[in-house]
Amino acid sequence: MLKGTAFTLLTCLVFGLITVQAQTADDVLAGYEKALGGKEKLQTLQSVYMEGVSIAGNGNEITSKMTKVDQKLMRSEINFGMGSFAVLVTDQGGWISNPRNGGKFEAMQEDRYKAAQGELDLIGPLYNYAAKGHQVVLEGKETINDKETYKLKLTQKNGTEITYYLDAATYLPVREVRKGGGLFGGGQRRQGANQGGQPQEVISDFGDYKTTPEGFIFPFSIKRNGMGGETIYEKIEVNKAVDPKLYKPE
Repeated sequence: MLKGTAFTLLTCLVFGLITVQAQTADDVLAGYEKALGGKEKLQTLQSVYMEGVSIAGNGNEITSKMTKVDQKLMRSEINFGMGSFAVLVTDQGGWISNPRNGGKFEAMQEDRYKAAQGELDLIGPLYNYAAKGHQVVLEGKETINDKETYKLKLTQKNGTEITYYLDAATYLPVREVRKGGGLFGGGQRRQGANQGGQPQEVISDFGDYKTTPEGFIFPFSIKRNGMGGETIYEKIEVNKAVDPKLYKPE
């Protein structure tokens, strides 16, 4: 009887191990796609407008507005009390304005513009990653913010590496770690980075997921290291008309 019980337990362990090993990045991403509403729903997402607010370390309020049109536009305008800056990326070019240049838009350097192309991907690089020329590897599980998560390493076709942590229960992103500092800078350099060590990382933690009236789910809270703490989004509008003037560096 004991031998039979031991054999049964061993069989269950072996089959359980095989199941875990057989799980792939695509299996996890199928859950991710479903959590976001499914392929048909995501294909109807054309534009997003977001308004957020955060508090800087010095107590100043930081307000932000961002407009995105899939594959065509990303415009971010941030006011930090003592000044403001803006980033504009389109399928035709990229520009930046800040207080140091008198608020005038100046063209991005070519390498930065190329790195910013991912900002035009409205749904994000994880969705339909293979068709976009990216690679994804499932690197197991890890506990992040007291949640069990799937750890996925995505390498974009331009070489940029992004690590995602998806909630194992909901498949929604809990954290994103982006090497290289990202388009908006920020982040904290690892020790030795200035001497040719590891590149800086921007860590983004996502929370307070809500569903818009149109049926799309978004995190209404994002915390980034070195970026003024937590940003709370007070407004997210989907598929609204976009003013053509937003495409212009002015």
